[in-house]
Amino acid sequence: MNFDDLLGRLSLEEKVRILTGQDFWSTHALPSIGLRSMVLSDGPSGVRGPVWDERDPSLSLPSATALSSSWDVGIAHRYGVVSALEARRKNVDVVLGPTINLHRSPLGGRHFEAFSEDPVLTADLAAAYVAGVQELGVGATPKHYVANDFETDRFTANVEVDERTLREVYLLAFEKAVTESKAWLVMSAYNSVNGATASENDLLETPLNTDWGFDGVVVSDWTAVRSIESAKHSQDLAMPGPIGAWGDALVAAVRSGEVKEDAIDRKVLRILALAARVGALEGYEKPADPPQVDGPAFARTAAAEGTVLLVNRRVLPWQDVQKIAVIGHNARDARTQGGGSATVIPEKVVSPLDGLRAALPDADITYSIGAVVQEGVADLPLDTMTNPQTGEHGARVRFLAADGSELFAEDRFSSALVYLGGNAPIGDSAVFEFRTTWTPAESGAVRLGFASVGHGRIFADGNLLREDTAVPVGNDLGAALLSPPSISTPLDVTAGTPVDVRVELDLPKVEGGLSNALSITVGVEPANDDPQALIDEAVAAARDADVALVVVGTNSKVESEGYDRTSLALPGRQDDLVRAVAAANPRTVVVVNAGSPVLLPWRDDVAAVLATYFGGQEYGDALADVLLGRAEPGGRLPTTWPREQADVPVIDVTPVNGVVRYDEGIHIGYRAWLKAGTAPAFEFGHGLGYTTWELSDLRANDPSSVALTVRNTGDRAGKHVVQVYVERPDSTVDRPVRWLAGFAVVRLDAGQAREITIHLHQHTFEHWAVSDNEAGWTTEPGAFTIRAGSSVSDLPLSTEIEVR
Repeated sequence: MNFDDLLGRLSLEEKVRILTGQDFWSTHALPSIGLRSMVLSDGPSGVRGPVWDERDPSLSLPSATALSSSWDVGIAHRYGVVSALEARRKNVDVVLGPTINLHRSPLGGRHFEAFSEDPVLTADLAAAYVAGVQELGVGATPKHYVANDFETDRFTANVEVDERTLREVYLLAFEKAVTESKAWLVMSAYNSVNGATASENDLLETPLNTDWGFDGVVVSDWTAVRSIESAKHSQDLAMPGPIGAWGDALVAAVRSGEVKEDAIDRKVLRILALAARVGALEGYEKPADPPQVDGPAFARTAAAEGTVLLVNRRVLPWQDVQKIAVIGHNARDARTQGGGSATVIPEKVVSPLDGLRAALPDADITYSIGAVVQEGVADLPLDTMTNPQTGEHGARVRFLAADGSELFAEDRFSSALVYLGGNAPIGDSAVFEFRTTWTPAESGAVRLGFASVGHGRIFADGNLLREDTAVPVGNDLGAALLSPPSISTPLDVTAGTPVDVRVELDLPKVEGGLSNALSITVGVEPANDDPQALIDEAVAAARDADVALVVVGTNSKVESEGYDRTSLALPGRQDDLVRAVAAANPRTVVVVNAGSPVLLPWRDDVAAVLATYFGGQEYGDALADVLLGRAEPGGRLPTTWPREQADVPVIDVTPVNGVVRYDEGIHIGYRAWLKAGTAPAFEFGHGLGYTTWELSDLRANDPSSVALTVRNTGDRAGKHVVQVYVERPDSTVDRPVRWLAGFAVVRLDAGQAREITIHLHQHTFEHWAVSDNEAGWTTEPGAFTIRAGSSVSDLPLSTEIEVR
């Protein structure tokens, strides 16, 4: 039976029902036509599944910035395949990723979750990711369509951007995933574009459906459908459910003639087509035998491939190193993923300290924290918690009615809990209670507390220590849920002496899509009474070591969904720490554990700098591989890193009177830096390796490709990323100084040479022209200069091509 026949069997009420979610993560089933419920899950860097639960762990992959730093469509494709395998393992039909919004400003709060500042690099990697996911019968969802490149007031802000900029920059990032990889879904964003919210915007039809031939489902970002108006546009699925802006109201709107039933029918047919593709419709099945892939091994490989060697003054790779001073909060408590909906809960995480100790079991490796990075409450280690109900490691949580009666209880193995979906009766409960017996590993003064939103009480050994209300900053409910404020109180503890910890949180009534959601972390804030003493201790360790490894980075209050950054500086006294350690040991290597650019004012004073981003669960092992030369640092920068924050040419992410103006037009990222004539700390495309390279014989075959010869002139095998850019200095059209046209990864043995062909993006020589009567891609005839090299400013080869 075809989809039209199935459609004809549905009542209007049934049609509307399958256009809205049945709960937070799934769609409605209609057994009468053989349609089962489809499960959607956050999935940019791992697939969480329908519950956020440490009892059902997920593979945690490196952040999107690490993936994009590989500049490798093969890695991106494998990343998609591994994501699809995780989805199938967790019975997930749709992965809500990749996130391919652009790095318009380094202050963007979800920078780590998106690929690049360049639309061509983004487009190629996104298309490969989507293809990898969908090969295994799982839907991929490029998001957030479109111009959703900031977090401040993301629900309400309006982006004002001209049509040419939209087409050549922000839409271009999405185009290839739709036209070539045939994405089965696209997610509409929260923000408005030129006055119309994304779920009610004509951009959902043109170019998405008309120009690009999209035949999939436009799913809303969660709660982004706010009115019946969106049903009149090419918005197909409203999430989450069951309460939303459609439902009975949409049925009434169709019956009154406000919304045409033809519009509903088109949406239903697309939902049915998606169901068939993912095997959720009777008569259609997923591929029967998915490949067997070692997910952790791939995560380790991908982390190394995305590691960028920014500086190397002949110190890396390490050889015959016997005594290593490992320093930094993030060396022990690494950030392996960014905050927000991209978060998954892995079975284990390998820190840099863990990775080095495993790789060098006979080496003398010391550890010093150096500087505190964490802000707010961090969860308790599982091996320090005992569930008072079971006597095993973990905690007992309960949901209580107003009269104190128990409505729901469960045993958990973490003190960091997020409820988005699942069976907990949050909306029906008055109080959440968390209990564990905590046995501290160290003696001293700590600050015991919780991170959540609402009025709470902190008890230790039955004594009420503090009662207070945690108030979120701003009105972004998503940010309040995923990165809440902390309340804590001082407590003196003794190592090995158990403390009965109980936290109660009054549960407020919340309307809308987050009415049955809760996030709470119970734990301690770090002691930071004498920060200079921590630096002095680290310096002493570094002075006594062969090499010093300092891991610096950001924390959950700096990079997360829901808010933008205010500063590119490293938090705390990490810059002071690096300077002091480098002065004590000239063989100091600094690892930057941040998902997006940070300022590195000491970059000229250290022996080496590695940008590792958020490296996923195998981060520490991958880092050890790179430090010891067992793996090549395979990354090149997908985004420009500045010397000073004031130098960044496009940085504003804050709406003014509700509007964010993209007045820079097509000049973002390295394009804006070239236009401004300001030198960054590290340019777009930059990255060093452990061997040397020579490029020669560049020639343009035709406007679609170029060829050149690549030779490994070093003494070991390696990876190089050849980058091709185009210029038109005498153009009558406003253009960038140069723009990326294509790239290729080359892996060669020592002394080996190879001729390669690099295909150029289909719009390389075109620009979007707008006139009174029409708009479209057009070509300015004449000579274009093609340059090839190793970064946007290291381009030793050039040739010209005449384009008609």
